[in-house]
Amino acid sequence: MRTTFRFGIVALLGVSLIACRKQEKEEKPIVPVAVAPAIRGSIREIVTADAILYPRDQASIVPKISAPVRRFLVNRGAHVKQGQLLAELENRDLIAAEVASKGQFGQAESNYRSTTAMAVPEAATKAQTDVDSARQALDAAQKLLESRQQLLKEGALARKSVDEAQVAYAQAKAQFETAQQHLQALQAVGKQEQINTAAAQVEAAKGQYQSAQAQVAYSQIRSPINGVVTDRPLYAGEMAAAGTPLLTVMDMSAVIARISMAQDQAKDVKVGDEATLTPADGGDPVPGKVTIVSPAVDPNTTTVQVWVQANNPGEKMRAGTSVHVAIVAATIDGAVLIPATALLPSDEGGTIVMTVDDKNVAHQKKVDVGAREADLVQITAGLEPGERVVTVGGLGLEDKATVRVLKPGEKRPGEDADKDEDEK
Repeated sequence: MRTTFRFGIVALLGVSLIACRKQEKEEKPIVPVAVAPAIRGSIREIVTADAILYPRDQASIVPKISAPVRRFLVNRGAHVKQGQLLAELENRDLIAAEVASKGQFGQAESNYRSTTAMAVPEAATKAQTDVDSARQALDAAQKLLESRQQLLKEGALARKSVDEAQVAYAQAKAQFETAQQHLQALQAVGKQEQINTAAAQVEAAKGQYQSAQAQVAYSQIRSPINGVVTDRPLYAGEMAAAGTPLLTVMDMSAVIARISMAQDQAKDVKVGDEATLTPADGGDPVPGKVTIVSPAVDPNTTTVQVWVQANNPGEKMRAGTSVHVAIVAATIDGAVLIPATALLPSDEGGTIVMTVDDKNVAHQKKVDVGAREADLVQITAGLEPGERVVTVGGLGLEDKATVRVLKPGEKRPGEDADKDEDEK
């Protein structure tokens, strides 16, 4: 009797346990999820960084002379053109020096013309005349000597007269040779030396005149670039010191975003890459282009300097402000792509996704992530094209859990309520 009673209790407990397990199995919920297939496509590798804006060109205009400011012709904020007169320094003493130098230059030019046209030809003519006269005197002395030598042979003339004729001939010959040498020297050296001296005087006077002109020009402060005046520290009448900036002009028609980029980010960036500049104050994005990628690494920061240039219509962006830069470093074709919402953090580190097989069973997979663009990411390992990944409902989903795939446009239960609660 007791044995029968015991078997009855055991049987009852077994039935109860089986019923509980069956009830637990039946009560395990089926999670509704949204899925999307992994596809092959193209994705751009976007490199992002923060940067500071600089003007495309800038000139700190420094006077070369120290003098009081006579007048300013522009104020801060004025737009100026290259070569435009911006200010004048006191220059009356410089103008007077320029006038004096101009006069000296004119005198030197006049002397040069006189030397080349008059003095040298007259000297040459006189020397030629002297040579001709000496030649005639030599011819006469030679004829006189020959005549007396003939008379001496005939016994009609004394020896003394012949000797006197020989002395006269020797003197005439010496005078002729001297005159001839003077003419040759004047023609070969003297004439050219006189011209060279006059030419050198002209060059020296010209140099002094040009120097005086430069000093006057230094007193006129002109803009070396097109741009806008951003700084003017002095007022008219104050002393402008040589070597100290008098005005600053910036060309803000375009801006340069200078980025100190990590080496692993900069490895794929190259000159000509398209970029986008987004002002930190929330302004509209502006398209740009990479113009410089430094070939060297900064030894202090171990970063690479990258410059992105963008047009600045209306000069809305200001120098010195911060911007967020996105550079398209490369375009990857044939990449495995999934929505970014499918990525989940792994408890063991790294990234995972939940895939759903044809039996609606979820499977956890560890993946390697590559490029990211907007709401798409590249999967470099761990996933094949065509596999379905959970895009909504994957957080907290267990491996090998049974799911129900939502139809397009269908919402998960309570999704609207959760949204309303978030809005509150």
